[in-house]
Amino acid sequence: MKADNVVLRARSLHKKFGENAVLRGVDLTVNAGEVVVIMGSSGSGKTTLIRSLNFLEMPDSGTVEVCGIEVVCDPAANGKLERCSRAMRAQMTLIRRNTAMVFQSFNLFPHMSALENVIEGLVSVKSVPKAEARERGRTLLGRVGLAEKAGAYPRELSGGQKQRVAIARGLAMDPKVIFFDEPTSALDPELRDEVLGVMRELASEGMTMLVVTHEIRFAREVADRILFVEGGEILHDVPASEFFSDANSSVRAQRFLGKLAV
Repeated sequence: MKADNVVLRARSLHKKFGENAVLRGVDLTVNAGEVVVIMGSSGSGKTTLIRSLNFLEMPDSGTVEVCGIEVVCDPAANGKLERCSRAMRAQMTLIRRNTAMVFQSFNLFPHMSALENVIEGLVSVKSVPKAEARERGRTLLGRVGLAEKAGAYPRELSGGQKQRVAIARGLAMDPKVIFFDEPTSALDPELRDEVLGVMRELASEGMTMLVVTHEIRFAREVADRILFVEGGEILHDVPASEFFSDANSSVRAQRFLGKLAV
């Protein structure tokens, strides 16, 4: 049973790129331990949404709250981080320290080994002594099934292994929420299953996760809720079983799911 304990809340998030309104007043609440899968067609705003929740994209307006840390976006900043006040940027940093992001393209440092990639944030951001960081990094690589790859460089790893290193890197920071931005879309089916297996384990352990993905089987099996995003708005925010039911989902959602099934 999931605890009724809000860990993330967004209110009236707006984001434009030029004249293109990508987020149109998005409201979202996530409880601790929930797995929320975000689905939608290309250009619907789903990636911008999760990037806005940890300020990789700066919303034009709205409020983001993570673990009780609140940022009220200043419309006068015009979506530019450098125009925000020092106090607001400090709050954003605190939010980032409570979250982690796993990207589609891995974003590993090519000149660092797997272990060095995992512990970089521990050493440079949290000032953890290197010996202690290495011990924790090895534990996390073991957790994602890569204990024997600690000394390997990204060029020596498969795509699935790179993504698992990226997940271990995120876990190293002890996040309260992990965001996944289409983490398997660049992988072939066998490697995709490696990554999804790790994500299933995290979900079973109670990690709060927001996952942008088109992996229907994963969403059916693991998600507590589905957010279906269309035109920068959340068209559906419902339990996964309801979203995948023809009787309950909209015609638009059924058409989207039909294309994925082809």
